[in-house]
Amino acid sequence: MAVARKIPYIANRPMGFCPGCGHGVVIRLITEALEELGQDKNVIFGIGVGCSSLLGGGLNCDRQHCPHGRAGAVCTGMKRVNPDNVIISYQGDGDAYSIGIGESTSAAYRNERFTTIVINNTNYGMTGGQMSQTTLPGQKTSTTVAGRDCDLTGMPMHFPEMIAHSFHPSYVARGSVASVKDIIQAKKFIKKAIEVQLSGEGYSFVEILSPCPTNWHMTPVQAMEHIENVVKPYFPIGEFKVPETKE
Repeated sequence: MAVARKIPYIANRPMGFCPGCGHGVVIRLITEALEELGQDKNVIFGIGVGCSSLLGGGLNCDRQHCPHGRAGAVCTGMKRVNPDNVIISYQGDGDAYSIGIGESTSAAYRNERFTTIVINNTNYGMTGGQMSQTTLPGQKTSTTVAGRDCDLTGMPMHFPEMIAHSFHPSYVARGSVASVKDIIQAKKFIKKAIEVQLSGEGYSFVEILSPCPTNWHMTPVQAMEHIENVVKPYFPIGEFKVPETKE
């Protein structure tokens, strides 16, 4: 049986993410939300393969490193075995939407009672900047050197909108870490997603738009501007599904 043992806290050491990456900001927001909800002794993370696997370098917590794309299935098992634990799947867009599209879709379809947080930086960040399911039309990556041709690869996936409109998850949102205003809003989304899990209502999902200066070949400032001017117009932020009000 999976039982939480460690208290999650930000470690007093540099994280292993590239300069300007948004993962560190998101991890801080998750930690703050858990502490404010009084759940800092009751959480286990399911970690995807990719940059998300570096979560443990900056956050001391109980975590299960999952096979590539399988965090949705692993977290389903952990939550069903011990429903009193807070279970959070922490993945990247390549892990959750490309390799793990079956597991991610199935968890949302079944309305599993855990929380998924996906970092969308429009590429496979750790393995060399290859095209993922969220790579924008025309975006250059290591596997689309002339820019993504959607006639050949299909259009980028809007996963939050897809599950919100096709299935019956309890909470679905997309946030960003491109500005202070966005970061404050993203924390509200993350906290609400965990609250939905605590109430036992069902599956909660938050996608966060995050910069990847290394693979975008930009400075950190340019990467933030790119999210604001290019990524956010294509992937609008906001809530797509909220819990139904009970009379």
